[in-house]
Amino acid sequence: MPEAQMTAGQIQNKLNKDTTKYDALELGHWMAEDIEEQLYQAAHTYENMIGENEYCVVMLLAKDPLLKNVIRRKFYCWPYLPSPRPNQAVFLYDKRKQRITKRLWILPSDMVMAELSSLAVVDKRYKTMQAWSIAFFQGKFWEYIRYEHNIDMLSELEYMSKHREELIKAGCKIPASHDPEPFDFSKIGIKKVVDAEIPVSN
Repeated sequence: MPEAQMTAGQIQNKLNKDTTKYDALELGHWMAEDIEEQLYQAAHTYENMIGENEYCVVMLLAKDPLLKNVIRRKFYCWPYLPSPRPNQAVFLYDKRKQRITKRLWILPSDMVMAELSSLAVVDKRYKTMQAWSIAFFQGKFWEYIRYEHNIDMLSELEYMSKHREELIKAGCKIPASHDPEPFDFSKIGIKKVVDAEIPVSN
């Protein structure tokens, strides 16, 4: 059966049986081949939905909760600086120029971010990523990004506050700005935790 017709589960089973050793660098280059094309596709898709002349194009790497070997790339746009998170790349798109004008930030996995922010010396290739990671953990991310790129774009909460009235009139629900309730860890029980790799019969 051709891969295009296979379900995600069938592809997962095929990958589980694959014993080939892959070069991580080659795999990374292969994964990055069409990123620019996908970023522009997302930017053009959102052009008529976002009223701002400049907006953020985001690429997020996300693991599938059920298929352990699958990493999905998600592309979308926001009219504000999105909340920073691991495995995220954010670019600034200028609608008037019809092009991406800045790479705002690229954050690696959470483990790599933590390691970079704790090291005193890193290779020059990772200096910028280290600075982003440090700003993230110090809670000064927006200030650093605005300073680095000489921009004044608002964060999500700032944007929502500025456009509050028009968003309410448009029927949008404005998120509460207060801190979320802390998670009650006493609710976790051994029988409630399910291993995604163990098949369930009923």
